[in-house]
Amino acid sequence: MMVSSWSRTVAAVSALVLGGLTVPAVSAAAAVQGEVRVDQVGYGITETKHAYLLSSAPGAFSVIDERGRTVHRGRTGQSLGAWNAKYPAVYQLDLSKVWLPGKYRIEVTGETKATSPTFRVDTKDRLFTPLVRATNEFFQAQRDGDDIIPGRLDRKPSHLADKQATVYEWPAFGGEFGDEITEPLKPAGGPIDVEGGWVDAGDFVKFTSNTAYSLAELGYVLREGYDPALAKEVKLGLDWLDKMWDEKSKTLYAQVGIGTGSDKFGFLGDHDVWRNPHDDDALDVKPGDPKYFVKHRPVFPANPGGSGLSPNLAGRVAAAFALGAQVEAKRNPALAREYLAEASSVFAQAKTENVGELVTAFPHAYYPESSWRDDMELGATQLALAAKALRDPRSADWTRQAAHWAKAYIDLEEKSTLNLYDTSALAHAELAKLLRHSVPGAALGPKELIGDLRRQLAEGVASAAQSPFRTAVSVKEFDAASKSFGFAATERLYADLTGDRRYAAFGSQQRNFTLGANAWGISLVVGVGTTYPRCPHHQAANLAGEEKLLYGAVVNGPNGAENFEHMELPPGSKDCKKPFEAFDTPEARYADDLASWPSNEPAIDFTSTAMLAFALTGRS
Repeated sequence: MMVSSWSRTVAAVSALVLGGLTVPAVSAAAAVQGEVRVDQVGYGITETKHAYLLSSAPGAFSVIDERGRTVHRGRTGQSLGAWNAKYPAVYQLDLSKVWLPGKYRIEVTGETKATSPTFRVDTKDRLFTPLVRATNEFFQAQRDGDDIIPGRLDRKPSHLADKQATVYEWPAFGGEFGDEITEPLKPAGGPIDVEGGWVDAGDFVKFTSNTAYSLAELGYVLREGYDPALAKEVKLGLDWLDKMWDEKSKTLYAQVGIGTGSDKFGFLGDHDVWRNPHDDDALDVKPGDPKYFVKHRPVFPANPGGSGLSPNLAGRVAAAFALGAQVEAKRNPALAREYLAEASSVFAQAKTENVGELVTAFPHAYYPESSWRDDMELGATQLALAAKALRDPRSADWTRQAAHWAKAYIDLEEKSTLNLYDTSALAHAELAKLLRHSVPGAALGPKELIGDLRRQLAEGVASAAQSPFRTAVSVKEFDAASKSFGFAATERLYADLTGDRRYAAFGSQQRNFTLGANAWGISLVVGVGTTYPRCPHHQAANLAGEEKLLYGAVVNGPNGAENFEHMELPPGSKDCKKPFEAFDTPEARYADDLASWPSNEPAIDFTSTAMLAFALTGRS
């Protein structure tokens, strides 16, 4: 509905159902000042550029440069939909005619008055390539073990007891949410050395699945553009992954630490204690002490006794090692061949029949992945590319295996796009290039792979058309930031592969959403843009103090309102909360609040997908 003046707001109807959100109607008296939302990092010179006005009335807008000169004028068009009772209309502002490099702001005048944050127009390389380094800094902050970079948080070596860790049998879980421990933990072996790597999110558990996913994306970025700082981070991740794979017994260890504690069995888990990670090393505990597993963290195998390995893990771990091999193929061929051997060994252990519930984390409810053929495609594809780089004759066979798993994935009814639970976009784009040269016996060719990439983007476009901010992801579900970055990366992969730019504006809009062009006007990358999370749900950052940024961290973003029920400040934490309630809806919220982990907890998989999107955008 077009709203042309304060007096013509939606007083005549009882409610609006627009953009997937139900909001009550408002009277003319409820009209408020407007808000302009922009990509706070900026827009590429030649790309389609959109900003958004939250208001209850349309208006005229001007784009003003840093010298105060008006360089473009326009008017809002028809409302794209309602947001909430305070803002019953969202208008898209077309800035595409602003192409000279510089800094700008938008001023809205007339019935609505609003001013945007400052934003830049420049080459994509200048805007987004620096953000690869920014997101890499988050991985440095997530380091565990001896090799710590103090950084902005003044990190110290942590969890050195992981050098002598005990292996335990799979923990048994039950309860309404599948995360209640129902039996005591049972030792099964060790000690083993699992020191190092990255902690996963705001707590300190380490997951092989999430690390391998992130390494696949970081490895791709590094292969395409070598950067010494990123190379050190990839090497650190692969060194830890090497510790988690026991070649002799063909056992992959899936997790270090346990997040869930148990009152019944008298022990605390990682999520039960708010502290700095190095505090764990100072604990004086013996078996039976409630904090015993906080210091002496249990290790759980993904495939006990070297049995068949969950194929999602086999595929993504193989991909991580194989990308390491590609990076080192010319720099250090001996190390590259070691990585290829590990990738091949892990991949061969995959169990692809009678798979059952996939192994991700303990409990599985933490990361409830159900897709694995995409991981097998990714693993085989990267093995083929590594073999090709090292002149290994197995390249063609792995290419055929990749094609087999790609077809199996495409034939599925339920599919997704690039995020922790679906790696098909990255796999398809790489495999399509391999299959440009005839590979006898391949189950499909580039056409089918390109078609599925197009399917992913077309579905995103259709979903975005229902959103006032043209975002393809639901702001009522988890992973809004990472999936948005996944769409942005997928559009770039598709365009690079095909030369088809039809989805370019869509891809830019998904990036815009994550960097401030959303209802809350917040960049979902800490330290990037003008308004960003100040209170991330992250123990080390919280205890370091609000002034010490967890720079480069990507948080989850907006989420379903029901996920914020019963949020409590963790004991021992420093209270931190910035208001954004005015932009919530009855169905969706964003909270820059320490307690609100559903929207404000960062994670390595969120951040690696953002890095991939920034790297691909910067080179386009």
